Amino acid sequence: MAMKIIFIGDSITASNKNTDPDRLGDGYVRMIKEVLSKEVTVVNKGVNGHRVTDLPFRWQRDVIDLEPDLLSVSIGINDVWRQLDSPQLEQVDVSQFEEVYRGLLSQLSPKTKLVLMEPTIIKENTQSQGNQLLIPYVEAVRNLAKEFDAVLVPTHEVFINHLNKKPDVSLTTDGVHMRRKGNELMAKTWLEAAESLITQ
Repeated sequence: MAMKIIFIGDSITASNKNTDPDRLGDGYVRMIKEVLSKEVTVVNKGVNGHRVTDLPFRWQRDVIDLEPDLLSVSIGINDVWRQLDSPQLEQVDVSQFEEVYRGLLSQLSPKTKLVLMEPTIIKENTQSQGNQLLIPYVEAVRNLAKEFDAVLVPTHEVFINHLNKKPDVSLTTDGVHMRRKGNELMAKTWLEAAESLITQ
């Protein structure tokens, strides 16, 4: 089935796409592409460091103008991480996060199938400050998925479960960016959640 899928997000989505001739990167987006039909076009619109407040400046160009059949959004890690590593910046609290995110989703064509990914983790410790701060942002994504009748990819839940069950198997290089194992878990979770949308 011919379809165009856009993945938009931050560095976890981008995953070195700027040094990849295919512009897919070497992360979960490429892993998903590799198991889909050759008729499916996959476009990686991840940008390093982006928060939800960066997306409005490129939403028209990177999403609306490209008319995707399916849009997958993964955002939220930097909205929380900047609170920890760059407290001098203007921060994005959870109410602004949800408001901006809602405004973006409201611009989509009703024909566009929608997949929202929970923010993953900040540090491979379930009780880390980053993971505690992430909780309301994850809840905001869950609420928006219900509001917009989107498929929710439970990446945060799956990653936390992994940390509880296999704490010795590392998923990230630095607590945020993915090792191959982390990308595999993201891709597997995405494919399981979105299967009905890509096989219709």
